[in-house]
Formats: sequence, structure tokens, C-alpha cells
Amino acid sequence: MRFGRIEAYVLSRSLLSVGVALAVITAVIILVQFVELSRSVGVRAEVSVAELFALTALGTPSLVLVLLPFVFLFGCMAAYVSLNRRSELVAMRAAGVSAWRFILPTAAAAAVIGALSVTLLNPLAAASNARFGIERARIMDNYLVDAPEDIWLRQGDERSQIVIHAKDREIVEGTVVLRGVSLFIYQKNDAGVPEFRRRLEAAEARLLPGFWRLTDVREAAAGESSVRSESLSLRSSLDSESALERFASPQAIAFWRLPAAIRTTEQAGFSASRYQLRFQQLLATPLLFAAMTILAAAFSLRLARLGGLAGLAGAGVALGFVFFFLNEFAGALANADIIPLAAAAWAPPVIALLSGLTLLCYTEDG
Repeated sequence: MRFGRIEAYVLSRSLLSVGVALAVITAVIILVQFVELSRSVGVRAEVSVAELFALTALGTPSLVLVLLPFVFLFGCMAAYVSLNRRSELVAMRAAGVSAWRFILPTAAAAAVIGALSVTLLNPLAAASNARFGIERARIMDNYLVDAPEDIWLRQGDERSQIVIHAKDREIVEGTVVLRGVSLFIYQKNDAGVPEFRRRLEAAEARLLPGFWRLTDVREAAAGESSVRSESLSLRSSLDSESALERFASPQAIAFWRLPAAIRTTEQAGFSASRYQLRFQQLLATPLLFAAMTILAAAFSLRLARLGGLAGLAGAGVALGFVFFFLNEFAGALANADIIPLAAAAWAPPVIALLSGLTLLCYTEDG
């Protein structure tokens, strides 16, 4: 492998087409998101056009990240088809330049961009999405518009577990506040089995760094009468962000916080399979971007004079959608414990990559 003028030229054209595809898809997302918010929020609350645009801007990054594989598929396919129609690829290959020389640098660049999107853009998109939910709720004056009536949380460590039930919640200056709270405290015995120890009833529970502050508390242990107190502090392994994550989907949690979310969820006695699957899928993102780039090339190198290039490119787009739905289907199977999590996360990108490489070998090397 060497990186010369030809490789740099094809790479620059590919990245330019990817940028154009990103701009087009982002514009479509913004338009659809704005219309949806106008329908769902604008008809229920007094909101200005500027506020709707601000909400749209907050909710757009997470949607763009979901569609980034298609950005690379469409962008690279458009670049290669354009080079093919102008016979530039024909001239390169006639001069003895193998297609692998200008395809692999583009695939490597796609993998690098995929790694950057996971490590840098994903946390920003997750924070933006969280802010979107808060601002949307503030405008509609009902933070729980999309949440269930009762709130359930769970925290724990090697020695104890606490099940928390609340009737209502809100966010006050970044702090989780629960109202109508019941806390069921369990202690693990020598066999590791939780045994009920006591129950706390509180009018309000405020999550502060390292502990819950309970107000208007009634405490009752097993077989004993209840005791009342104005306030009580209870150690907590949660922070405000991780507590909010219990109400969020795995897609709304930043990449760097997923290991901690997995750990705390398992300590609390819950299954962390959804978070583990999401973490594995994010790790496989660079491979998926590279696979989409190679698929785009495989369906775009047919000589224009032979005809059928448009149909072949359309088949490539269709195959990209097939792999997208395969990825979603594999995730559903993993969540149902039918297939392993690693297989669900890595199999679709690997299959897409191998399919693209097979088609390239057939096209380039016969």
C-alpha cells in the first residue's frame, strides 16, 4: 500500500461526497423533526418558531449518528459512480492502478471517522438528546409526559440492595427529586440471597452526591413498630446522571458512561444486556463504516459502457438497508437472549464487510 496523488484524489472526492450526503440527510432530518415537533409540541403549548428550531437542533445529532452508515454508503457510492461516468476510474485502472489502492484508504478513513463519532460525537449527541427531553418537557409543563406514572429505581452493592418506588419525580437544577417515596432495604446473607430488613416511607427524596436526603420519614423494620423523623440520610451508589439513565434507553447514554451503567445495573441485580449490546454495537461502528464504504465501491466499479450501473448502484443501496434491518433484527434476538450479544453486535458489520470484499474480489480480480 502506498498513498500517492491518485489515492489522495479519490479520497478527497469520496470525503466531499460524504459531506454532501451528510448535509442532505441532516437537512431532511431537521425538516422532519421540525414538522413532528410542530405537530406534537406546537399544538399543545405556547411555543415560538425559535423555540421549535432550538428543540430541533437539540434532537437532531442523535438521529444523524444513527444514519451515518447510510451517509457513507450514499456518499461513497455517489463519488465512485461520478468517477466511473467520467471514465476516471477506467483511466486509473488502465494505467495499472488496482482498485484496492484507492478503495482501502477511503475505508480506513471511514473507520477513523467511525471511531471519532463514537468517542467524541456520541457523548455530545447523548448530552444534546438529554437536554432535548428536558426542554421539551419544560415547554409542555409536564416532565413526565412520556414516562410511566410510578417510578422504580434500584441500587445495590455486594452487601445490600435497595428498591425505590416513587409516585412522582422532577429535575431541580440537575438534581433528581422523588416524591411519595418507598424504599425497601434488603441485606444479603452469607449465601448472597437478599433478605428484607426495613422499609422507609418519605414525602420527598433528593439525590445528593453519595446519598439520598429523605424528608418526613417513617421507618419500620421487620416485626417492629414504625419510627418517624423529619429527615434522614441514606447512602447511595447512584448519582443524578446515572439515576436519570435508568429512565433512558441505552441509545441515550454516552459511550464513555456505558461501562459504569453496566456495572451499576448489574450491582443492583438487573440485567445489563441492553447496555452491553449497545456498547458492543458502538465498538463495532468503525468496522460498519468501513464495510459500507467497501460495499459502495463494490457496486460502483462496473464499467459505464457495459450499462446497468444505475441498477447496480440501486442494488447496493437496497443491500445497505438490508444490513441495517439485519442489525436491528440481530439486536432484537440478543435482547430476547436467543443469540449472544457479541454475535448480534459484530455479525452484521462483519457480514457486510465480507460481502463487499467478495464482490470487490470478483469485480477486480475475477
